[in-house]
Amino acid sequence: MPLHEHPAATDAARELIAARGGRVTRTRVAVIQALQRSAHPLSHDELGAALDGAGIAHDRVTLYRALDWLVEQGIAQRIAGGERAWRFEIRRDGDHRHAHFHCERCGQIVCLEDVSAAAPTLPAGFAVARAELVLHGACADCGREGVERKER
Repeated sequence: MPLHEHPAATDAARELIAARGGRVTRTRVAVIQALQRSAHPLSHDELGAALDGAGIAHDRVTLYRALDWLVEQGIAQRIAGGERAWRFEIRRDGDHRHAHFHCERCGQIVCLEDVSAAAPTLPAGFAVARAELVLHGACADCGREGVERKER
């Protein structure tokens, strides 16, 4: 179902933006909805495709600005993906500290909810703003493909 057909989700996204004092725009609302619906962090291109699929006119700069604002407000977070491309996910709680797995073969990034990315104990006076743990390797599908190629 397209993003714009979820009135309750649209209202919740609008309220989230307004609560942070931001301008409620169709792009920001649609990006929040796309991130909330996704099971994994999304790239700029994947978010652009979601907006295109919802019939929401946008350009690359507007989408980047919307993402930057959502990250600055703590609504979304940025995760380093492969090839210097960022991926984005919605922050589901105030202390969103779990690890991610980046498949270096297909580029997929998967949330590892059970693996903590909590910051270690730091010296006095240090304060952690965020902690990020990204594991790199091959996902189950790509790993299986590699094993099958070797067996041939």
